[in-house]
Parts: sequence; C-alpha cells; structure tokens
Amino acid sequence: MEALFLTVLEWFRATRDFIFQGGPILEVIAWVTLLMWILVIERLSYLATTHKKRVKDALASWEGRSERRSWNAHQIREALISRVRMGLTGPLPLIQTLVALCPLLGLLGTVTGMIEVFDVMAVSGTGNARSMASGVSRATIPTMAGMVGALAGLFANTYLTRRAAGEIEELKDHMTTDH
Repeated sequence: MEALFLTVLEWFRATRDFIFQGGPILEVIAWVTLLMWILVIERLSYLATTHKKRVKDALASWEGRSERRSWNAHQIREALISRVRMGLTGPLPLIQTLVALCPLLGLLGTVTGMIEVFDVMAVSGTGNARSMASGVSRATIPTMAGMVGALAGLFANTYLTRRAAGEIEELKDHMTTDH
C-alpha cells in the first residue's frame, strides 16, 4: 500500500513539474483536455445505458401504432427518431469545439514561450543559452500538449459521431412503415 502511495505521489510530482515547465497555458490545456474526456466518457456511458432505453421506448411507441403509412405517422416517426438523435448527439459539438481549442491553446503557449525567449535575449543577450532554452521549452511543451489532446479527442469524437450515425440508421431501419 505504501509503495502505491509513493508511486502516485511521484506521478503527481512529475505532472506538476511538467506543467510548471510548460507555463500557465499548459494548465489551461490540461483543464480543456480533462473536460473533453469527461464529455467523451459521459457519451460512452450514455451509449451503454440510457441510449438503449430510449431506442427501446421509441420502438415500442412506433410499434404500438396501428397505422404507419399516413403523413401524420411519418411525422411521428421522424419526431421519435429526432428525439433519439438529439440524445445521442447532444454534447458532440462541444467536444468538437474543445478538440479545435486544444491546438489553438498550444499555439498561444508557443507565442508566450517565445515572448519569454525574446525577453531573455533583450536582457542578457544571446549568450545565455540556458535561459533561452527554458523559454524554448515553455514554447514547445504547450504546442505538443495541445496537439496530443486534439489528436486523441479527434479520434474519440470521430468514433462517437460515426457510432451515433450508425445507431440512428439502425433505428430508422427498425421503424418500418409497413402496416
């Protein structure tokens, strides 16, 4: 148990040091990425639990209708499908926005890091390589973190978007207009 505590403590220290090296923008990137993954996990949980119940309820409502060919019946079918679609795709635009925000924040971190390099150069000249390296580090770490967050979020968002589209198509196929 003590070894686990020390391992977790060491992990937190390494994370703190990494964020310190990347500057304040890296902390913002970390929060944006965390929010994005909370939303992704919520969507996966929704797909595994609540979505199945909503599809079952929509199918039961549709199957309970005695007539399915009229204009009114088609409008009811579209409304049922639309409700399921809204439940599936609700936070996907927010996830897409957070994915797009990650590289932009990385770029902001790059700019602020380079400003630090230029400040060091203005004060001490180009002879202080150690101080310039610290600024370059602050410039590259947020860029890398923003890209990693965006790339991982892009894969997750693509999966969720395709899965939602597939689920809607499957629901449409099950809601036949025969009868």
